[in-house]
Amino acid sequence: MNLQKQIKSDLTAAIKAKDEEKKDTLRVILGEFSRLDKKELSDDEVVKILKKLIKSEKEMLEKKGDATDSIFISIIENYLPKMATQSEITSWIEQNIDFSEFKNKMQAMGFIMKHFGATADGNAVKKLLQKM
Repeated sequence: MNLQKQIKSDLTAAIKAKDEEKKDTLRVILGEFSRLDKKELSDDEVVKILKKLIKSEKEMLEKKGDATDSIFISIIENYLPKMATQSEITSWIEQNIDFSEFKNKMQAMGFIMKHFGATADGNAVKKLLQKM
């Protein structure tokens, strides 16, 4: 089951369970999906939308001066893929990247991000490359 279908089925379950927080959050997510031209979204597209929602929620909370964590964010984070750890990224780089092929280390960033996709934070990978 892809992520989009999982969210739709979880909405049905939240409605039946009368879980208002989850129901409202999932409706916001599905509303974002409906704003796009495509009916079926890939998991990568869904993850991008979820990350965008989390970012905008955190920005709004910072402006209000509230805590940076909310139920809205925690519900959305449950649908994001597990992030790769620094040690996983480092070991993959050591095994698969030959820095002699590049003028500088940052040119390897594209290959690394292509491999890890949404499971690695670009800023974390950048800092890791600068340390190497």
